[in-house]
Amino acid sequence: MSLKRKIALTLSISFSLLFGIVLIIIYVSFNDFRKEEFKERFVRRLDFTTNFISKSKNFENEAPIFFNENSDNVLLNETILIFNAKKELIYSTIKDRKVTWDKALLKDVDQKKAVHQENTYPEVYAALKNINGENYYILTSAYDTNGQSKLDYLKYLLITAFITCTLLIGFFSYYFMGKFLQPLEDLNKEISEVTAHKLTTQIQVEQSNDEISILAQSFNTMIVRLNDVFQSQKDFTASASHEIRTPITRMAFQLENLIKLEQHSTETLSALRQMLKDVYQLSDLTNSLLLLTKFDKENIQTIYEEVRIDEVIFESFERVQNSFPNLTMDFLISESTSDQAFLTIKGVQSLLNIVFINLFKNAAVYSDDSEAKVLITETESQLSVDVISAGNTISLEEQPKLFDAFMRGNNSQNITGSGLGLRIAKRILEYHNAKIKYHSPTENTNKFTVTFNK
Repeated sequence: MSLKRKIALTLSISFSLLFGIVLIIIYVSFNDFRKEEFKERFVRRLDFTTNFISKSKNFENEAPIFFNENSDNVLLNETILIFNAKKELIYSTIKDRKVTWDKALLKDVDQKKAVHQENTYPEVYAALKNINGENYYILTSAYDTNGQSKLDYLKYLLITAFITCTLLIGFFSYYFMGKFLQPLEDLNKEISEVTAHKLTTQIQVEQSNDEISILAQSFNTMIVRLNDVFQSQKDFTASASHEIRTPITRMAFQLENLIKLEQHSTETLSALRQMLKDVYQLSDLTNSLLLLTKFDKENIQTIYEEVRIDEVIFESFERVQNSFPNLTMDFLISESTSDQAFLTIKGVQSLLNIVFINLFKNAAVYSDDSEAKVLITETESQLSVDVISAGNTISLEEQPKLFDAFMRGNNSQNITGSGLGLRIAKRILEYHNAKIKYHSPTENTNKFTVTFNK
């Protein structure tokens, strides 16, 4: 998840939780207010009834008319029960059904003088009143239909407001985080375009003291230092390779002349030829290092050209055969390859030659019969080249490290080499967006597979 989404999600959740808590407090507060308001209506209704009883001359005859006319003025669906001092029912607004009441409630009223049962449905308010020297128990029950409907409406309103605000908060959080973090995304884009070939490129820094500008300034400082180090290393490798190449060429020329002389013994001639092979190997290594210092993955693509892979293979084989005249090649094209296949790839032929020169040298040095079998397979999306030789194989423990620098397997004992050939080959192929793999399909068989994406 991106930083923008993380911040937007965190803000949305935080504000939504805070807003939800506020809405819950509003709902609970309104419910408490409704209960208190309804209780006050009970009290006012009780006072109203008490006042009526105190002024009534003929209570039993006037009560039906009075309560019928005033039953809905204060409370909704109210029922009133009036008891005398002996707790005998003397009046009830209930006419069409049997009247029942809780005797324990009347006893509770004796102790507390007033009792409000708000958790029952309907709610009940009972009180003991002394009117004109006589005690009366007045029980009023009613449904807070109006208050409950308002509470339900408020609940739906708050839920709708919560959902709407949550969506709006999420949208605006993401939108404004995108605006605020846009300079960081621009910085990331500029950083991703900086490569080994473009280490001198400086990132634009806005005139502000925010964290992003400070980060950009620090990155520019780091780029300058990296460029100095990288350029020094590159210049040293190029200079060293160039300076070493001249004495190596001179040594090879002198060794070739010495070998042509006939007065050498067999041991001396064998030693001179081995020295000449070592010199050729060192020459190829310096040439490879010199070539690699000139290219990186970005600028090498600017000089890509159409290269026929079969021409690269034959040219590489001929160059290796000059040093290893006993080496032979069995060249095949897979039957699955279409007759209309062009066997071409995009790349730099001089660098691809190095790849196959290293593979053919391995076949010449490590194979039992000095033979390399080459199989080319081309599909619509890929072109692969298998270089197969017979000889001691690489152990499973050593295979993952085969393409590391200076890595030499157990099968290379008593055989000269630098351990850089396969490492250089892999790096060149990475520049071409290609891959190289090694595996041993059968015992005593080495197989390198080079795969190019078309």
